[in-house]
Amino acid sequence: MAAPRHGEFVAMLAMLFASVALSIDAMLPALPAIAAALSPETPNLAQLVVTSFVLGLGLGTLVTGPLSDAFGRKRVLVGCAGLYALGAGLSFLAPSLELLLAARVLMGLGGAGPRAVGMALVRDLYKGREMARVVSLVMTVFTLVPAVAPLIGQGVTQLAGWRAVFLLFMAFQACVITWFALRQAETLPPERRRPLALAPLVRAGRIFARDRVAVTSTLAQVLSSGSLFALLSSVQPVFQHQFDAAASFPLWFAMMTLGGVGGSIANTRLVMRHGMRRVVTATYAGMLTLSLLSLVVLSADSGGPLSFALFVLWSAALLGVIGLTLGNLTALAMEDMGAMAGFAASLMSAFGTMGAVVLAVPVGQSFDGTGTPLVVGVTLFMALALGLTPRLRKPQGAPPPQQ
Repeated sequence: MAAPRHGEFVAMLAMLFASVALSIDAMLPALPAIAAALSPETPNLAQLVVTSFVLGLGLGTLVTGPLSDAFGRKRVLVGCAGLYALGAGLSFLAPSLELLLAARVLMGLGGAGPRAVGMALVRDLYKGREMARVVSLVMTVFTLVPAVAPLIGQGVTQLAGWRAVFLLFMAFQACVITWFALRQAETLPPERRRPLALAPLVRAGRIFARDRVAVTSTLAQVLSSGSLFALLSSVQPVFQHQFDAAASFPLWFAMMTLGGVGGSIANTRLVMRHGMRRVVTATYAGMLTLSLLSLVVLSADSGGPLSFALFVLWSAALLGVIGLTLGNLTALAMEDMGAMAGFAASLMSAFGTMGAVVLAVPVGQSFDGTGTPLVVGVTLFMALALGLTPRLRKPQGAPPPQQ
């Protein structure tokens, strides 16, 4: 099988990643309907439809990377697609919120394939700054899907009910995985595969844990992703309750995602000129400053036009932070991982995602009708992330990890 060209590879990987983003963002307009149907007395619990998927995503990435190191990238990705489809089908049928949340966790387990194995695919083919550039290109394409996902979710919900959104997920995933199966060659030949055994995984985990840059990158990713998932959990309720703009939320969200696109596009240029560490540091510093300003304005003009405009700008900037940090942090962590790239990607994605859920759920459940708890939480996360950035540089004279 001939490998796809560079442009097709980027587009294909972006669509694999987009299936994960679609699974989150298309649900946002459906949250009020889910709350009314399954948890009318405690509507805030409907936000867990977002974070339960993310929890499954984190758990799944812990095993999909090692599986892909042992059995190849392609086979594992196709298997994960089947698990995702099963979870989507059970979500469609779920009669209670508890069963829906369990099915969403299963969906997340399947969605972990693109998250971890996709990064390992990039690491198989690219290195260093070029790897960060490819990840940013993938992020640029894939962020176009979140831009329209709430509009799609709103349209499907209005036409056929919130359950029909899960049928959309199944159809999209089927198209993308078929494209991948037909066009992408295996990037990890049998002679480079690592046997699936506990002892090598424990040894690889120790190697990862002793790499200061990898550990720091993972902690920073927890804070970046925690900020993102806190935003996704709370942004629709903020629009609905503080600004009385629930009907127009998908349009505003589409505009906000331009921040993510802009961040990814900017990173493809900035990372080649200034390097990954400087871009990450400047991004966290800028977002922390904007968050502090937003807190002042939101407290002085709670529901007015100035606070609305600044909240939209702040949300767009936070999505831009993802485009300017996650690809760079992943590339920094992967630099010395070599043949254990799949396991390293799994560890980073798993702990980054599950840690993000731990941060995001309290922020989402503290929603009080305003965006203040969200902005306070993100301000704290950005301050902690900025404090980590000096440790993103490898100590002078440190040898590469022994594999």
